[in-house]
Amino acid sequence: MYRTKTCGELRLCNVNETVTLAGWVQKTRKFGGMLFIDLRDRYGITQLVFNREINETLQNEAEKAGREWVIQVTGSVSERSNKNPNIPTGDIEIIVSELTVLNPADTPPFTIETETDGGDDLRMKYRYLDLRRSVVRSNLELRHQMAIATRNYLNDKGFLEVETPVLVSSTPEGARDFLVPSRINPGEFYALPQSPQLFKQLLMVSGFDRYFQIVKCYRDEDLRADRQPEFTQIDCEMSFVEQEDILPLFEGMIRHLFKTVKGIDLQEFPRLSYAEAMRLYGSDKPDTRFGMQFVEIKDLTTGKGFGVFDNSEYVGAICAAGCAGYTRKQIDELTEFVKRPQIGAGGLIYVRYDADGGLKSSVDKFYSPDDLKLWAERANAKPGDLLLILCGKTEKTQKQLSELRLEMGNRLGLRDKNKFSCLWVVDFPLLEYDEELKRYFAMHHPFTSPKPEDIPLLESAPGKVRANAYDMVINGSEVGGGSIRIHNSELQQRMFSALGFTREQAQAQFGFLMNAFKYGAPPHGGIAFGLDRLVSIFAGLDSIRDCIAFPKNNSGRDVMIDAPSQVAPEQLEELHLKVDLKK
Repeated sequence: MYRTKTCGELRLCNVNETVTLAGWVQKTRKFGGMLFIDLRDRYGITQLVFNREINETLQNEAEKAGREWVIQVTGSVSERSNKNPNIPTGDIEIIVSELTVLNPADTPPFTIETETDGGDDLRMKYRYLDLRRSVVRSNLELRHQMAIATRNYLNDKGFLEVETPVLVSSTPEGARDFLVPSRINPGEFYALPQSPQLFKQLLMVSGFDRYFQIVKCYRDEDLRADRQPEFTQIDCEMSFVEQEDILPLFEGMIRHLFKTVKGIDLQEFPRLSYAEAMRLYGSDKPDTRFGMQFVEIKDLTTGKGFGVFDNSEYVGAICAAGCAGYTRKQIDELTEFVKRPQIGAGGLIYVRYDADGGLKSSVDKFYSPDDLKLWAERANAKPGDLLLILCGKTEKTQKQLSELRLEMGNRLGLRDKNKFSCLWVVDFPLLEYDEELKRYFAMHHPFTSPKPEDIPLLESAPGKVRANAYDMVINGSEVGGGSIRIHNSELQQRMFSALGFTREQAQAQFGFLMNAFKYGAPPHGGIAFGLDRLVSIFAGLDSIRDCIAFPKNNSGRDVMIDAPSQVAPEQLEELHLKVDLKK
């Protein structure tokens, strides 16, 4: 038996017991004739004691053990005279009588500590060592708890977990697919699924009524902190439902997770239409942990001789409370922030509402104190506040103002990771127009149902059609999204037509779905949550990488196993592929 106890479970009630532990050497310390070793396993750390006066040979052996050696010890549990309140086992120690080296180890390239000296690239290369750090392991333990709690909740609500295929056909809509060549079907390819969307709809046609799956999905798209080429969804679908059946059930699931995993009781989630979200926050995933809502002041700025405002479609302001004392340097920093290429604003206008009630701005030449007073009143500004103003095309400027609002939220400490603000965003546009390609695309996916009252507009005014779609947003991140689906083959064909598909193209790619609808498809809808993103929010992480056991880096590479990598020419020949490996 390698161990009778773990390194995290011994307490004062175990004093005088003889136990056997096994684990990794965290660190060693020598004090005179005494040697102390912190032994670590997944469950915690226990201090081991070796006394040269009692057993010199044993201590000599123990002194050879370096960091991360795997050892087994047997000894007696004793109360510590110098207790450590920072660890659960801090009241006891093991007086070691036997030591066995199970495996010596090279010195690791970085310290296996909460505050490690290893950079991101190094820790990614040696991820199996990084996972030994308790701070990383705790994220995966949290992920496990959330997955179990999710399964339990959905099982109690009558959902069946059903696995769907990983090798599917490629679809041109949405993100790029990862393609898999077929050896036995030369020149043909599978795709890895971006989601199980079509299969879960077919399960509803099959009468399964309530489906879920915690499933890997794949998208070949540019990466950032909250994206990975492979990610995990909590994927769900229900039959005979409307939006009002789905939202309360899955709001309940998220509230259940917060209560079960974090002990937090959340209030009922507010709902915000897409149009209101854009008007007030310039984003369809607004961070509502703080206010600073947009105020449109175009009507108050026109006709005063300031051409920049006169010629702008939209003039919007945010009020930064208590920031009237910002220095010129701080204002210049904000101006440079909004002028960055990623944001693209031409400049920034400001109005200081001084503590004495005076109003000063960067456009005093054109606007009187009375004019500025009207701006301040509309923004509900108080003495001591600062107005920040952007202008231009409506949609573009709102997005720029959204970035500025988030930056101010960061600077003012308003985006507390221990505070959680959840909401639903509903009534999205069904379609969005691409100016370059001169065609409409589905804002969510082509299987989303239009609002019934907007269906007549599909051909005459497709841009005005609203979707029966909804997103859940937590702290400015979209954590889940779904819709009521089209379940009628004729309406599905009209949708494909609005997207520019010919009848033949629609039949070739999605004929199986439309044919299935002809055999009695129930009204149905669903939602999918990003498990990685949910875990990162629960853990207070900026990136989803640290809640995934073996993530890819920002270039989509796994530097630990060196993937993607070249393969032998013989393998390519079997797949009927020709690739110039020299390039």
